[in-house]
Amino acid sequence: MDDPNELAPAVRSILSAARERADARGDASGTVSVSPRDLSAAFERAEADGRVPVIAEVKPTSPTTEGSREDDPVALAEGMVAGGAAALSVLTEPEHFGGSVDTLERVRDAVDVPVLRKDFVVGEAQLDAVESDVVLLIARFVGEGLPDLLAAARDRGFRVLVEVHDREELERALDAGATTIGVNNRDLAELVVDLGTFESVAPRVPDDVTLIAESGIGSPADVRRMRAAGADALLVGSAIMDGDVEANTRELVRAEADEDEDADPTLDDTTDTTETPT
Repeated sequence: MDDPNELAPAVRSILSAARERADARGDASGTVSVSPRDLSAAFERAEADGRVPVIAEVKPTSPTTEGSREDDPVALAEGMVAGGAAALSVLTEPEHFGGSVDTLERVRDAVDVPVLRKDFVVGEAQLDAVESDVVLLIARFVGEGLPDLLAAARDRGFRVLVEVHDREELERALDAGATTIGVNNRDLAELVVDLGTFESVAPRVPDDVTLIAESGIGSPADVRRMRAAGADALLVGSAIMDGDVEANTRELVRAEADEDEDADPTLDDTTDTTETPT
């Protein structure tokens, strides 16, 4: 792994807590076996419906946001799905993000879309904490252990999202055999968000790899920018959690469809449609 001194203090704290949880589970018995919902198929269904594939994130709080969201996570998740989310992400990190494995279990039981476990997995035993459809592995955090953790996750049935932040990490992820890669626009040293990060890394990603843009996507214009740069899907947390989650999700998943309607000169609000069944 990269020098931890290069990470922001908040990120170092998150990493330290993750290691402690990994150590605490070191002697835990039992290995999960997952029959995952198909993330790729969920993305394809969204595209077929004219929706941008969005993974909407149930995120009660985070070190980069103010305050917390106290709503029932299941109600939030159901609202996101009603708004058109192709999949969900649920935080299970307890100390910095207010998440829990119980929340993930409740959400996964309540919805029929794939659910990503968003946590900071640094040891194999952490994979057995809870069943999900997809698990996140952050290349910067797991370092040289990525190939082994990726294999261990797949052995349990998980689909795996490998998160990278730059071209070097991308190469390591590809060498490890990652087939679903997320590019995080948030720098882990300064916590600054730059959508140009995705635009820099995306051209290096092979066509047969599913590519997800993460962080900093807050508007339909951002959605269109990331899609134009090659994003197959988007992972969005704060922009959806801030306000009406169903409406916020719908606005983002319809970013391309609404733009097409606005740009189509043949669409006229004054057209008489009284004889057209709807």
